[in-house]
Amino acid sequence: MGSQQGTAPAADDRRWLWALGLGLAALLAARIAALPLNGTDLFFDEAQYWAWSLAPDFGYYSKPPLIAWLIHGATTVCGHGEACVRLPSPIIHTLTALVIFLIGRRLYGTATGVVSALTFATLPGVSLSAGIISTDVPLLFFWALALYALIVLRETTGWGPALILGLALGGGLNAKYAMIWFVLCLGIYLAVTPRERVLLKDPRLWVAIAIGVALIMPNVLWNQAHKFATFSHTADNANWQGSLLNPGKALEFFGAQFGVFGPILFASLLVVTWRAWRQGVPPPDRLLLSFALPVLVIITMQAFISRAHANWAAVSYVSATVLVVATLIRNIEWAWLRRSMILHVLLLLALVAGTIFAGRFALPGGTDPFSRTLGWKEIADATRKELVAAREAGRPFAAVITDDRSITAELLYYMRDEPTPVLAWRDGPAPRDHFELTRPYEAGTPGPALLVSIGKASPTLIARFQQSRALEARKLPAGAGRPRTVIFTALEGLKERN
Repeated sequence: MGSQQGTAPAADDRRWLWALGLGLAALLAARIAALPLNGTDLFFDEAQYWAWSLAPDFGYYSKPPLIAWLIHGATTVCGHGEACVRLPSPIIHTLTALVIFLIGRRLYGTATGVVSALTFATLPGVSLSAGIISTDVPLLFFWALALYALIVLRETTGWGPALILGLALGGGLNAKYAMIWFVLCLGIYLAVTPRERVLLKDPRLWVAIAIGVALIMPNVLWNQAHKFATFSHTADNANWQGSLLNPGKALEFFGAQFGVFGPILFASLLVVTWRAWRQGVPPPDRLLLSFALPVLVIITMQAFISRAHANWAAVSYVSATVLVVATLIRNIEWAWLRRSMILHVLLLLALVAGTIFAGRFALPGGTDPFSRTLGWKEIADATRKELVAAREAGRPFAAVITDDRSITAELLYYMRDEPTPVLAWRDGPAPRDHFELTRPYEAGTPGPALLVSIGKASPTLIARFQQSRALEARKLPAGAGRPRTVIFTALEGLKERN
């Protein structure tokens, strides 16, 4: 009898681990298989990151460097197609789910770890993110790794967890500056958990922080050499101008979290938070809540003051996933977990089907849900035709000028084999994006140039040239919705500034 009691938990663990391995492997295989079937163009942020990856550096205008390094590695191995640019995303999300399994198992047991990992891997926000390349992808991985390392650090005396924590902090900061919220959450956790403040006397914690600081220092030095461009852009994103009372924006952000985390899970998180406020929570729950709630509250306040994108609180859902799953399992509410999982899988399938058939359908009212990621190839093709026609006429354009970051990024990607350089118009003393910083159109650039604009060509820009000639304006499709109007203008003779 004793032998059976000793082996039963191990057998149960093996079944749970098989479920984890098969579930994550199936999800990863399906997501990688879906990448080449995706009918969307690269979103302009994705195209911008790809352009950065051509020149690996320690920093870029609007983001730290890790996203460019990841794309550089993927395209070196795989090629420069959209699927290859996006390939790191499903792989890294799978690794993040594995780390979340380790967190759940460490705090609550194997079953909670497995269900937490599979739940995270199928979150609506993760399913959307797994089909694109963004800075949130590596950020979530390093946030989860840092949290796991911190949990182990609290329970052991070795230096291994400190090293992992330091590497995770540095990696996360090089992915996105939002990793700094981890330190804030740790401070809040220590403030509300007096018995854990012994960590402040643990040299391993400070060594870990020092490692993180050391790893972000090359980016700090890059910023110093470029007038702190990334830090300034991050501050500008907060947009604390105009009215500082925007309850509608706060409600919009808060409501979007039901979509990012899933309606059942986010409602459960709210219930857990309410109970914690009224009744208190067990120590592991307190830890996880400390790394979920503060960021959600701060970003909601940011939305109230100005604005916030739905993904800005994404790091909250690493610990929130484990917390909600553990609570539902503890309360024997498996039915809600099953409903949530079924809903998320259905949303995942709908999203995959939507991207495969992107551009072939519209929502009621004629709106194409993928319009922002469609039509860029057509703009690049139309631009290339203008360049070819000019060359054949014996009056080739020496450069393409763009007056918007999105057009610059998309033309750089979709005209990557075109010899005519794509240059950004810089209207002002300071650059507004990385292209204005690194590839501006300047006096002395050979002319003539082809200006590509969406909607309307800038009269101020055109007035800076001695000669201008309006070429054909084209309405180009952007999926099944409203087309884009693209204006082509021939320019020559840049005037000196007064």
